[in-house]
Amino acid sequence: MTDESADGTVFVQTTLSVLGGKWKLLILWHLKDGEKRYSELKRLIPGISEKMLIQQLRELEKDAIIDRKTLSEMPPKVEYGFTDYGKTLIPVLQPLCDWGQVHLQRLNGNNTK
Repeated sequence: MTDESADGTVFVQTTLSVLGGKWKLLILWHLKDGEKRYSELKRLIPGISEKMLIQQLRELEKDAIIDRKTLSEMPPKVEYGFTDYGKTLIPVLQPLCDWGQVHLQRLNGNNTK
């Protein structure tokens, strides 16, 4: 084990390389309760461009975090959901949300800590 991995730096860098950026955690947050169609994700994440949503979904799919399923409907529709491996991230999402809530309260002056 190198000094870098001993202090966790390499592991945090690895995590950030997969989940980093403005949109991936939001996408995963919305998928945690079940599969979503592309159009649902677009609606649930205001401000994300179609190009960026497609790019982020492809990267998450490449990293085996989510699956892309084409439904046999007319017109064809696409649905995204967690892979079994990706589901291991679900327990991490709620504490991140909770921390964000506390931090936002702190920024708004509702917490003196």
